[in-house]
Amino acid sequence: MIKVVVSGALGRMGTQVIAAVDGAADMQLVAGFDPFAKEGTTVGQGGVPVYTVLADALAAGQPDVLVDFSRPDAAEANLRAALAAGVNCVLGTTGLSEEKLQQIYDESATGGAALFCAPNFTTGAVLMMLFAQQAAKYFPDAEVIEFHHDGKKDSPSGTAVRTAKLIAEARDFGMTAPGRETELEGMEGARGALVCDVPVHSVRTAGYVAHQEVIFGSAGQTLTIRHDSIDRSSYMPGVLLAVRAVGDLEGLVVGLEKLMD
Repeated sequence: MIKVVVSGALGRMGTQVIAAVDGAADMQLVAGFDPFAKEGTTVGQGGVPVYTVLADALAAGQPDVLVDFSRPDAAEANLRAALAAGVNCVLGTTGLSEEKLQQIYDESATGGAALFCAPNFTTGAVLMMLFAQQAAKYFPDAEVIEFHHDGKKDSPSGTAVRTAKLIAEARDFGMTAPGRETELEGMEGARGALVCDVPVHSVRTAGYVAHQEVIFGSAGQTLTIRHDSIDRSSYMPGVLLAVRAVGDLEGLVVGLEKLMD
């Protein structure tokens, strides 16, 4: 039985993770953590307590795995506390670079604890990124447009950043389309943020969950690869896969594709 603590337990993703863990025959929810919880708050089918201090949740639950879907400004401290306690971590919070995650791991991990991070836990999004990496070799122009709900705390999304990095890794040439030099004075940013020389555009508005288009262009043709998450339940198979796998990993591992393969 894999014992799990969920950080961000009262958030949109946290509640989904708790339901998924409760529904998994090989997992046990032992505690929740959320700094905004009121005294006496419980979650899950077993009514486990939600702690406002992560150290208390770790001490009470003695978990094998911490799953963190919190906030970018809180995730670092959460990871450091869990890794220092020898607890494996599955990170779904985006906004921390791979370099920063490596630093956190190197400075904090004890007892062979592993840190797994995925910019996106949906299998469809992983395939979208891999397809984009393959297509990047054949098209001179590429742009990423990502659409998220208006409560998302980071822009661009972790999925968009990783997609741009994969595109850049696959090609030995830069973008040929007009870039920032075409932006009108006072309207800088119209061509998007450059991530590894790939323009990335972020849309934030009510009505979306998580969506992304990767647009490739060459003479006389375009190719668009799109993925849509229309419900947060789409993330849960990937989260459970990571919870089951992280105990067998070493160090920092980034990307759900590493586990899918």
